[in-house]
Amino acid sequence: MQLIDTHVHINFDVFQSDLETVRSRWQEAGVVHLVHSCVEPDEFSSIVALAHQFPELSFAVGLHPLDADKWNNQTADEIKSLALSDPKVVAIGEMGLDFYKADNYEQQYLVFEAQLRLAAELNLPVIIHCRNATAEVREVLQKWKNLKGETVRGVMHCWGGTPEETQWFLDLGFYISFSGTVTFKNAKQIQESAAMVRSDRLLIETDCPFLAPVPKRGEKRNEPAYVRYVAEQVARLRGETTDAIAALTTQNACKLFGLTL
Repeated sequence: MQLIDTHVHINFDVFQSDLETVRSRWQEAGVVHLVHSCVEPDEFSSIVALAHQFPELSFAVGLHPLDADKWNNQTADEIKSLALSDPKVVAIGEMGLDFYKADNYEQQYLVFEAQLRLAAELNLPVIIHCRNATAEVREVLQKWKNLKGETVRGVMHCWGGTPEETQWFLDLGFYISFSGTVTFKNAKQIQESAAMVRSDRLLIETDCPFLAPVPKRGEKRNEPAYVRYVAEQVARLRGETTDAIAALTTQNACKLFGLTL
């Protein structure tokens, strides 16, 4: 079985002391590739170092909506320069809107749209963070599609929307990625969404070190090996085997991010 964890943050301090052991566990679990997301440009050097330490790691570059106030005149150039200079860059992000923890709406919109333009220019997919802003993210992407005639490619990461909202982004051509939240007992709408996503748009992730899945939910740190539990739950919800979901999501990740295993 081959699995791809399409969203990790293993540069965080909680992994510093035992990262090689964590790697051994993801290899034992069948995780053959990881896509490392990016929160802000200050992370670039640590993520680049990891990508060249671990051949199975690709990465994104971008600015998280909760860090939108850090955007300045140089940020786009920094993102573009790294994306053009390092072949392990496979996406722009994570970007998007988060109105749960912040209310700097205008700045978040500005940074989101700036990164969409950059991704289009570079012909790279986007990794979208969306929290308490589903309709607003849809509006931005729909406007982009209307202006350009086509939407940017990308994934709605750590998806938590209803089936109706899920269909909005499927209609815009996006992939939908499920994290450990799909294993939570009361996550009914997420589970319904996981059951209805079309097969060629389905992805899985851990978003580690956050959101450890059942049966590891009590642990303070999530890790890439646990993406297997996400695959198992998605398989149950869709009435398929874990092997089938692993193969499907691996194929989809390779297509979206241009990965070669």
